[in-house]
Amino acid sequence: MSDSKTQWFEEHYPTVKAKLGMEVEQWLHSSKSEFQKIDVFESKGFGRVMLIDDLVMLTEKDEFVYHEMIAHIPVNVHPNPQRVLVIGAGDGGTLRELLKHPEIKSLDLVEIDKMVADVSKQYFPDVACGYDDDRVECFWEDGVAYVNNCDKEYDIIVIDSTDPFGPGEGLFTTEFYQRCHDLLSNNGILVNQAESPQWTPNYVKGIHSKLSSIFPKFSMYQAFIPTYPSGHWLFGFASKNLDPVKDQKANRWKEKNIDTKYYNPEIHAACFALPNFVYDLFESND
Repeated sequence: MSDSKTQWFEEHYPTVKAKLGMEVEQWLHSSKSEFQKIDVFESKGFGRVMLIDDLVMLTEKDEFVYHEMIAHIPVNVHPNPQRVLVIGAGDGGTLRELLKHPEIKSLDLVEIDKMVADVSKQYFPDVACGYDDDRVECFWEDGVAYVNNCDKEYDIIVIDSTDPFGPGEGLFTTEFYQRCHDLLSNNGILVNQAESPQWTPNYVKGIHSKLSSIFPKFSMYQAFIPTYPSGHWLFGFASKNLDPVKDQKANRWKEKNIDTKYYNPEIHAACFALPNFVYDLFESND
């Protein structure tokens, strides 16, 4: 992090020798949990910003893109999504979007670091508003341990994790993905954040290789988030038998009249069409 006296924050990306800079109006919060460092500042152009270990987790200006795309895609494919497991997602944005769907009857949130949720409730109340919903049950523990000991069945599992190092590293292993597969119902869907094809291609390739070897149907889809590395972000969609485009429930979505800023049925269909360089990345052996 840049010295706060300079009133600038810079996030560095050494693999591509690049950085993202934001002018800071005021530093609002800084704390260190058992697992990581959490900071919040008010920026000139992006509103409030949450950092974890000096990396941008969300900004008020563009958080809706990520949270809408990781939440609404699986719900609008599954024929009857009642039981949902969310791993990570301590800021609450994914909960907020999932809970817009009345057919979801229960939502279990597993987050290793309760301090992330507490900070988000204090500084991002519009993001963390879903915690008060009666359908939500929170488990403040490691996601890997939770799935290893879980005896429930879920219709949807959303892995809203940090990057594949530190506290989030275990959420990107073959063993973890296999255990999630085993917890899913017959029409079960798993969705995860899958990193940047531009700046972290090896992470993308690893996620693609592991999930496509476990699930009968696997695709990646994309969204554009200005404050995430490169602005071009991927998600994984893994299913036991459902196609993310052919099985989209567009009419059901329209009937619910849910308010979104990014997601719509046209985006849903289009986001699974990827650039050629991404397809080439999946097939390369480098």
